[in-house]
Amino acid sequence: MKKISVYFLLLLGTNVFAQENITFQKPSTEILALADYQRPPAISLSPDKAWVLLSYRPTYKTLEELGQEEIKLAGLRINAKTRISSTENYFNNLRLRSAQDGKEYDIAGLPANALISNVSFSIDSKYIAFTHTNDSGVSLWLLDVSNKRAKQLTDYDLNAVLNDPYQWLRSSQGLLISKSPVDRPALIDHSKDLPTGPVVSTSEGKVSQLRTYQDLLKNPQDEQDFVSLATAELYWINLNGEETKFLAGDLYTQASVSPDGKSVLVSKLKKPFSYVVSYNSFPQETNVYATDGTLIQKVNETPLMEIMPKGFSSTRPGKRMLTWRADKPNTLFFVQALDGGDANKAVEYRDELFTWEYPFNGEPSSLTKVKDRFAGIIWGNDTYALVSSSWYDTRNTKTFVLNPLSGDARLLVDRNSQDVYSHPGNVHRERNQFGTYSMFINKDKTYWVGAGNTKEGEFPFIDELDLKTLKKKRIYTAPSSDLQERIADVVDIAKGDILISLQSAKQYPNYYTKNIKSGKTKAVTAIENPFKSLEAVHKEVLNYKRNDGVELTGTLYLPAGYDFTKKEKLPLLIWAYPREYKDKSTAGQSTANPKEFTFPSYGSFIYWVTKGYAVLDNAAFPIVGEGKAEPNDTFIPQLVDNAEAAINAVDALGYIDRKKVAVGGHSYGAFMTAHLLSNSNLFAAGIARSGAYNRTLTPFGFQSEQRNFWDDPQLYMTMSPFMSANKMKTPMLLTHGAADNNPGTFTMQTERYFQALKNLGAPVRMVILPRESHGYAAKENIFHLLWEQDQFLEKHLKGK
Repeated sequence: MKKISVYFLLLLGTNVFAQENITFQKPSTEILALADYQRPPAISLSPDKAWVLLSYRPTYKTLEELGQEEIKLAGLRINAKTRISSTENYFNNLRLRSAQDGKEYDIAGLPANALISNVSFSIDSKYIAFTHTNDSGVSLWLLDVSNKRAKQLTDYDLNAVLNDPYQWLRSSQGLLISKSPVDRPALIDHSKDLPTGPVVSTSEGKVSQLRTYQDLLKNPQDEQDFVSLATAELYWINLNGEETKFLAGDLYTQASVSPDGKSVLVSKLKKPFSYVVSYNSFPQETNVYATDGTLIQKVNETPLMEIMPKGFSSTRPGKRMLTWRADKPNTLFFVQALDGGDANKAVEYRDELFTWEYPFNGEPSSLTKVKDRFAGIIWGNDTYALVSSSWYDTRNTKTFVLNPLSGDARLLVDRNSQDVYSHPGNVHRERNQFGTYSMFINKDKTYWVGAGNTKEGEFPFIDELDLKTLKKKRIYTAPSSDLQERIADVVDIAKGDILISLQSAKQYPNYYTKNIKSGKTKAVTAIENPFKSLEAVHKEVLNYKRNDGVELTGTLYLPAGYDFTKKEKLPLLIWAYPREYKDKSTAGQSTANPKEFTFPSYGSFIYWVTKGYAVLDNAAFPIVGEGKAEPNDTFIPQLVDNAEAAINAVDALGYIDRKKVAVGGHSYGAFMTAHLLSNSNLFAAGIARSGAYNRTLTPFGFQSEQRNFWDDPQLYMTMSPFMSANKMKTPMLLTHGAADNNPGTFTMQTERYFQALKNLGAPVRMVILPRESHGYAAKENIFHLLWEQDQFLEKHLKGK
């Protein structure tokens, strides 16, 4: 076993509380059998629906991978040697499978010790591009689908720091790539670096609602390193690997080729940089170029955004969401806030939508205005487009059918965005003549694919909607059966051909083609269940209510062979995550499905069903604030009510010893766990992973809370488990990644909370996992985490 030393330097004044030498441990045999599995491949379908790409990646990373040379700048974590994100997830193998006959093919010529990412089909489906990373950098590779052979196209000099390392041309005959300059300056040796002056920040006296951010620039030396790492040159490259320079080195954040392939929309960062926000709030300039690098027109310039009005529906002033219109050869689209981006300003319309015709030297044309904040557009043709708007405070979302020529807009959908039962589905899109994806329209008819969540279960559907009359007709509903059908794609709506997946609690999801007219299916994949030891486990969805009538659900697991006659009293584990709602009816809706495949991740409690525990997974913990009330006004009482209702529901079935119940959660679920242990006597133990416990350290909002600390200091105090640490007498296991990159959950949150609990005599254990971010990735850490949890639960729930 690998051995490391972890020192917990936990200071209150000058006291050092704990110092331990820890050796990585592995969990028990039952848990290890589930945790040490081979991850099934990721599935992607070619644009012509003829090929299925199977992409394989290791189940876990290693500590060595997490220990690569990493630089944290401007909100990014960068591998300094390779100029790609240090958190990149890699595939180590690719295979092709024919969607017609099911034959599977190995790929010749793949790089040795492959670290593959950024995988995509060409628009004509004849090629697959991907990047490969080695110790020196990132290179572009090309896979010819016809001969199943891969070849290297570039040296290991691509740059993936700010922009995608490549994108396909619409013709499928070449790509636009991003490369690091040969003459780039070396990074600063900070071990010999002497400051040239102090770090100075200035406030101009304007109110700004900024969250806490990680990994920011701190000084001019960081700025210099950021420029060195992020500067890229843009090149065209053909399928033979021949390169032509397009644009000289700069800090490019976007390079998007127009649908007709004749222009490129390019955005780049400009100075001054900021030490309080990440790179995406730095000043930017956006230009349109011809493919030979000739500047056509500057189309946007945005200032440094260190000031943001209060409110989740506030946004950046000026042009935003500047993109190509998907159904036109060379037309830009953008949105502009009519309220200056300030959600608190009273105006009739919030946003105005514009199109802008090539060569962008005339005035943009107004399409329409929306009363709420613009939320998206799906292009169809000159007659039809779909425009969505939303307003966070009310959770309301609307969709309009827009005529792009006349500007006429008709309301199609008006619903609560959290109302999963009323979701109309997503309109089907297909490749158009430009190779971009736009709304499929056939004689005014469109087709909508929905998940079909209802109170009675999940019944995916396809609706035909006439955009002229707005009349809707259901043309397909998935049948009720022992297997859960889900619609993955529409292959040919005229013929009735679709792509579906079928799964059950015991059967891994596999893909099939299906004809909705005949009902005939044909297998596309045949992936085995990697968790055979869970096949005999009992699984059911519990429906129950809390005291105020809000309907709740949770997925209950009982050990294989559980005797429902004798009803042995088992210890119970509850895993949950609180979610905010504005009304009780939507809070009571559920997407829990007993026919969904049981896939235990390192983050769930499902492992422990193999060790004799009952597990209530994804227990509903809604926090409701109706009318003018905010959810967090009664956060703690609602948490306790949710927990008590869950325990009562399982106890009423006779399965558990309610004196042996543990609760756990990750991130906001950890925050929940700490509150429950401090404010109730319902639990014998708790596990809190990567949480935030002192809300005064996130003073400008957290989760969905828009009020800042100075708006309501008492709220922030009440919402901080740190402030009630003196009430915590229940055993708790605290874990955190040593390199947490989440803005609201600095590792210090757990360290300081542990510090307080230990001084106050609480029974608590803290585990800081080396090199981990907000989610955990390294095999050594994950196995040790499972061991820690197993030992903790055996001790405090079974008394071992």
